[in-house]
Amino acid sequence: MIDAEHWLERYHRQMDAWIANDLQRPAGLGERVLEAMRYSANAGGKRLRPLLVLAAGRYVGVAEDRLRLPALAIEYIHTYSLIHDDLPAMDDDDWRRGRPTNHKMFGEAVAILAGDGLLNEAFAKMAELVDSTFAALHVLDALRRLAHASGIDGLIAGQAGDLAAEHHDVALDALEAVHASKTGALIQAACQLPAWLMGNESASARLERFAWHFGLAFQIVDDILNVVGDAAVMGKSTGTDAHLDKATYPKLVGLERSWEMARYHQDMARQALGEDVGERGLLLALLDRAVERKA
Repeated sequence: MIDAEHWLERYHRQMDAWIANDLQRPAGLGERVLEAMRYSANAGGKRLRPLLVLAAGRYVGVAEDRLRLPALAIEYIHTYSLIHDDLPAMDDDDWRRGRPTNHKMFGEAVAILAGDGLLNEAFAKMAELVDSTFAALHVLDALRRLAHASGIDGLIAGQAGDLAAEHHDVALDALEAVHASKTGALIQAACQLPAWLMGNESASARLERFAWHFGLAFQIVDDILNVVGDAAVMGKSTGTDAHLDKATYPKLVGLERSWEMARYHQDMARQALGEDVGERGLLLALLDRAVERKA
């Protein structure tokens, strides 16, 4: 049996190395943009989504080295979304992962281009899989599904819903729908990518249910930490949701009920994987980390 903590530490470092190596190249006229891309992509963080890709690979029997490109793609999409989310037109944040946000370092125009660059790099990485050991049709299907998850049917829809909910009272089911897209869609894609690449629809369905509950648990804890978290530990400002009058779980149901809901989704995610199917220990370790975290 794999030592989950050792594996998570090892592949967290491996992701850092893969990203650093991948973005070390000349860019000519775009060098300033590439520098801004590197600034955010190399800033560390939890690497949750690419680790989910690799852990889900274990669940469906795909070795970690075969999933380098989709792991990079997922992390690039996530990082682009953070760069754009921090912009003055969005959440107007000054700090991310303990450092000034991208637009504070490079200006808004370069930050927008850096986000655009990472998003395009993500799909370039996915397209490179056509020359890999995965079936080309499965690669194209995975690429299509990832585009939907990160586009107007997924992450972007969630971001739009999040902005629209500012200064408005929203029902709990509407808030859940926003977060299932804003946070959950990319987490679901991360968990399902290995199954898509293998054409394993039964595993994909289990991983989809796991990731749906995982994403909601993660977002609820995020909302809680924005209220009670330590900014020094989190590496970003706290209290910003209240300042922007965002729709959040603590605002709607209070902190105690929010914790209850996070635990409920944690339990449901655990049940979704089943006990006798696949190597699930790594996914469960990431689930527990997501709920028990302080940042």
